[in-house]
Amino acid sequence: MAINREYGTEQPYIPLGIFKLRLPFIHYKWEWPEAIQGAILVAVALGSIPIHQELLGVPFEVALVMVALNGLLYMLHPTFGDPVFPGWITPAIPLVLAWGKGYAAGPDRIHAIIALQLSMAILFLFLGITGLGKKLIAYVPMSMRAGIILGAGVAAVWGVIMPKGRMTGQEVTIMVGAFICWLVLFSWNFAQKKQNSGFLQLLSKYGMLPGLVVAAIVGPLIGEIPFPKIQMGIIDFSLAGKMLDYTIFGVGFPAAKYWIDALPLVFAAYIIAFGDFVLAEVVTKEADVVRQDEVIEFNPTRSNLISGLRNLIMGMVAPYGPLCGPLWAGGTIAIAERYKHGRAAMDSIYGGCGSFILAMFVASLFLPIISLVRPVLPAALSLTLLVQGYACFYIAMNMCRTNQERGIAGTMAIFLAAKSAAWGLGIGVLLVLLIGNSIKENPDEAK
Repeated sequence: MAINREYGTEQPYIPLGIFKLRLPFIHYKWEWPEAIQGAILVAVALGSIPIHQELLGVPFEVALVMVALNGLLYMLHPTFGDPVFPGWITPAIPLVLAWGKGYAAGPDRIHAIIALQLSMAILFLFLGITGLGKKLIAYVPMSMRAGIILGAGVAAVWGVIMPKGRMTGQEVTIMVGAFICWLVLFSWNFAQKKQNSGFLQLLSKYGMLPGLVVAAIVGPLIGEIPFPKIQMGIIDFSLAGKMLDYTIFGVGFPAAKYWIDALPLVFAAYIIAFGDFVLAEVVTKEADVVRQDEVIEFNPTRSNLISGLRNLIMGMVAPYGPLCGPLWAGGTIAIAERYKHGRAAMDSIYGGCGSFILAMFVASLFLPIISLVRPVLPAALSLTLLVQGYACFYIAMNMCRTNQERGIAGTMAIFLAAKSAAWGLGIGVLLVLLIGNSIKENPDEAK
């Protein structure tokens, strides 16, 4: 039985300096709604497989082992004190794909991806060790924070709906699933009606899962995705040795030119990841305000260190095209929204995160689950991007207190999404210098 938490305190932990060790079943309770979501939403994690195949040329089965390892490393965050569900640096994926394809397929491209991910690890660790990661968030104006979050939302949604984007050929499947996700997670009317409906209350416990299930049913019925072909067994762990063929142990250490070439993309990707740090801080603070029974601490320094460690491990033994970022917005927001319903719904946010992640990892090992969700993998990725986009929009708009801040955030967001992260950040800085920050004491007067 997990250690009980006193009202208004932090969830019990073992102190390890900046880290706070929490183990499942000992320091937090198992949360079945999140566990069930994790087992099904493994489809989202498996959505990275085509990226690995495209960039590194790995077989599907080897990519499965890479996904499983990455999923296990997700547990580092709730285990060592980070109250979030980590993920990829999702908006950077198109940039990574375009940059990686500039190198010849094979060892040349593998060297490039290794250099990119290890460079990301070094930057995360440096900002974590020095504490500069925490200071960056503290000193960035509210308008720019909102602009980064809004820009990430625009990029996420546009990547789905753009011509020849992820939604092409699966329009009905994805939009039906998306509307159900938005309804369950964000609808005020749904929240009111579920008070008098046991079925709707049950539905609300599972976040994105109802939308994905409906998409998985509708897609095959209308012919947008194939019916699944069930396989038995577990993933072939012997392929871990084959996975090493795509690492420094197989192709050697990247030459200096790859590290130099990767630098602009490294900084651009961190700018995008910075938005995830900002979003993680906002989401956890909102949950902390609602739930007075538990103190929630999000520490950007600690998150930088853990994210850096994940990139270091993956860069050494399983180069990961989507890179290792501090936040899966869709998963974290789904957990936070149910967490806000009170202690009876979810005892601790760490229990929600840990149960979700651990169940997703276990599910990634079993071929019946993998083969069941394989046809819906593209749709699952699109759904999480659309949920992320919606959440980014309302959070960013809520952060802006004046017309000046809203104008800066909106303009910065468009440049970030349409041009690049560097463009968005640069425009944001110039606009803050040109227009000025808002009057914090009385925002309503600064119009």
